[in-house]
Amino acid sequence: MSQIFPRFLATPRLLLRRLRRDDGDALCGYRSLPEVARYQGWESYGPEDARRLIEDQKDAEPGIPGTWFQVAVVERATNVVIGDCGLHCLADEPQQMEFGVTLAPSHQGLGYAAEALECLIHFAFATLGMHRVLAITGDQNQAAASLFRRLGFRQEAHHIEHRWYKGHWESEFVFALLRREWELRSQRNLEAGAEA
Repeated sequence: MSQIFPRFLATPRLLLRRLRRDDGDALCGYRSLPEVARYQGWESYGPEDARRLIEDQKDAEPGIPGTWFQVAVVERATNVVIGDCGLHCLADEPQQMEFGVTLAPSHQGLGYAAEALECLIHFAFATLGMHRVLAITGDQNQAAASLFRRLGFRQEAHHIEHRWYKGHWESEFVFALLRREWELRSQRNLEAGAEA
């Protein structure tokens, strides 16, 4: 099968690329931190977890129904892996893709997540031909909720105590963005840039 994902996607400050064998220490370094794991599906994260993720992603491609495709977020200035993003093509609705992002705490609050996701949203719509992209966040994760709102996603749902998660019933927000909304937002941004 030919590769759908290019060697890398570039933004002004980041490179988004496939996970590599030598990314294990970086992945483990931030994914093992309690403040990172707090809103993620894992309790602990060790070297074997990182190795397994990298191995599982070796032949992965984005846009395959029912699968996650994980990319490393690399800071261009330092060539250091500072996080990762996941793209999940929905099994029952393959024209829809869920996004997730995990960043090292030292690189949070600097606009890196928004920069990486903007690039991947463009890739999902322009290259993969997605109709809709979405994100699901715990309603206690206000930073993530704010991030997706800033990216133009609209909140479609607030599921109250609908999922048993880490020993309690968790409530979640569902955010989504349609291709036509993204196109309109992109056009407005171009027009605003031309006027500046």
